[in-house]
Amino acid sequence: MKKIMPLLFASMLTACGQSDSTATTATTDTVESLAANPERLKELRQQCKLERAKLGDELCNRVAEATNRRFFGDGKVPYTPPKEPPKF
Repeated sequence: MKKIMPLLFASMLTACGQSDSTATTATTDTVESLAANPERLKELRQQCKLERAKLGDELCNRVAEATNRRFFGDGKVPYTPPKEPPKF
């Protein structure tokens, strides 16, 4: 019994370590931080295309929202049409 306890304790400590780096970064990637970092956004968009089940719906939804914000802007700039209509 005394020989098994240190082995059991050591195995419990190794099980408590970080298991996956994507799991820890997934919680730190907010929509705002992704929209501000286009390289990270591009990387995650590609990963969501290939392995959405591994990354999870929550992260991929944040990636999609950040992509929309980068494309459409923050929505605070009003639309101002040209003074003269276009001629076709």
